[in-house]
Amino acid sequence: MDLSKLTYADKSRKDKKRVGRGGSRGKTSGRGEKGQKSRSGGNIPIWFEGGQMPIQRRLPKRGFKNRNRIEYQVVNVCDLEKLKNVKEINPTVLYEKGLVSRKDKPIKVLGNGELSKTLTIQVHAFSKTAKEKIESAGGRADVL
Repeated sequence: MDLSKLTYADKSRKDKKRVGRGGSRGKTSGRGEKGQKSRSGGNIPIWFEGGQMPIQRRLPKRGFKNRNRIEYQVVNVCDLEKLKNVKEINPTVLYEKGLVSRKDKPIKVLGNGELSKTLTIQVHAFSKTAKEKIESAGGRADVL
């Protein structure tokens, strides 16, 4: 048996009606009488609502969405304090320890909590207080 030789059973599939091509459909060629849908090229966009005010214009809009906004994953200084046996912290370490959920999103360290360890931290952004707390503890805050 050769898969390229397979065919449908006789009369199991019906050809699509090709309207408006001449032939034996007669007068209006199966398109009905008058109107946009009877004309050639007379197709209506799927979102068209017959002249009624479209839904995208009926719904209210509020505020402003900044397309250039950077969505950071947040880690607090108190979370870094809890890490054991780690001197250098980078996005990979934070992901492995479960402090961030995704590798591909940028990370920002915020200044909530206290830090007593000396750590070298390399992430995408720091808040002002977080940077102060890390450096006052003798650590280093490097921006990637």
